[in-house]
Amino acid sequence: MGINQCGFVVLLALSISVVEISKFEFTNIICNYLDKKSVNRSYKYVSIKEKLFKTPITKVKINGVILERFNGYNGYRPFMVNMTVDACRFLNNTKSNRIASYLYDFIRPFTNMNHNCPYDHDLLIEKLPIHFVYHQVTNVLPVPEGGYLYETNWMAYDIRRAVIKVYGTIS
Repeated sequence: MGINQCGFVVLLALSISVVEISKFEFTNIICNYLDKKSVNRSYKYVSIKEKLFKTPITKVKINGVILERFNGYNGYRPFMVNMTVDACRFLNNTKSNRIASYLYDFIRPFTNMNHNCPYDHDLLIEKLPIHFVYHQVTNVLPVPEGGYLYETNWMAYDIRRAVIKVYGTIS
């Protein structure tokens, strides 16, 4: 029911080289996707499409955690955020949670998820550019230099349906 587990199709992903106007770069994006697809790593933006197989979706929760790469150790440690939000309630009033609002602002101009539930259409993030992400992590809320992992767990009807991991570096 609801969102197909790991049905995300990464249309265009990641930046491996540094852009001169920006000091943020996507270093990886992972969705637990069963069918192998090639990823073009030369683009400086990310696009994701989620096909909803059973609509309408009326109950969605998102757990988001930000982890910082720990130098000298092969792993990540918690940084700043680990929270779960009722997405339907949040989208009724996006000012109700400052942290969720800040994170939502990363995709707001580039998504069709700009309304409250129900969702009866595919979910899109279209061409989220790295210069926009860089602005968010330097000018809106300055984040220290380093490597980061932003992991989201998407739940429909209290069942985890997908996990997205976005890796990035601020230098």
